[in-house]
Amino acid sequence: MTVVTKTKQIRTSKSPEDTFRIAEELAGQLKPGCVIALHGDLGAGKTCFVQGLARALGVRGPVGSPTFTLINEHYGRLPLYHIDLYRIQGSDEALGLGLDEYLHGQGVTAIEWAERAADLLPAATLHVRITAGNEPEERTFEFLWGALS
Repeated sequence: MTVVTKTKQIRTSKSPEDTFRIAEELAGQLKPGCVIALHGDLGAGKTCFVQGLARALGVRGPVGSPTFTLINEHYGRLPLYHIDLYRIQGSDEALGLGLDEYLHGQGVTAIEWAERAADLLPAATLHVRITAGNEPEERTFEFLWGALS
């Protein structure tokens, strides 16, 4: 997968392990300062995708959803900042959490429910839309660089 262009790419996962592999392919191309906005319904696989990123970045230990902690920091080849904005009411509240520091930090920032603070995201954000497929574990991943239309 090439992530240096603004083209749309679509990948399909048939299992959580496939999702890990898709995330791992992406992780190999990530640099400090990359921001990934994850979009999808509850249970779509956003956290599973971040777990694949973490595995590829050499993070040791469990990587769970930060729904209640809001921000989890993990350390490997690059720092991984896993943020969940599900309980956030908007950009002002996200700024109060220090989101802007993570958006311009030295690690990779993966944000679940990023649409809740869309106006704060850098122009070069990678948007990943995750949708359920026809089978119980099937997911479609749509990768888009830049602002969503």
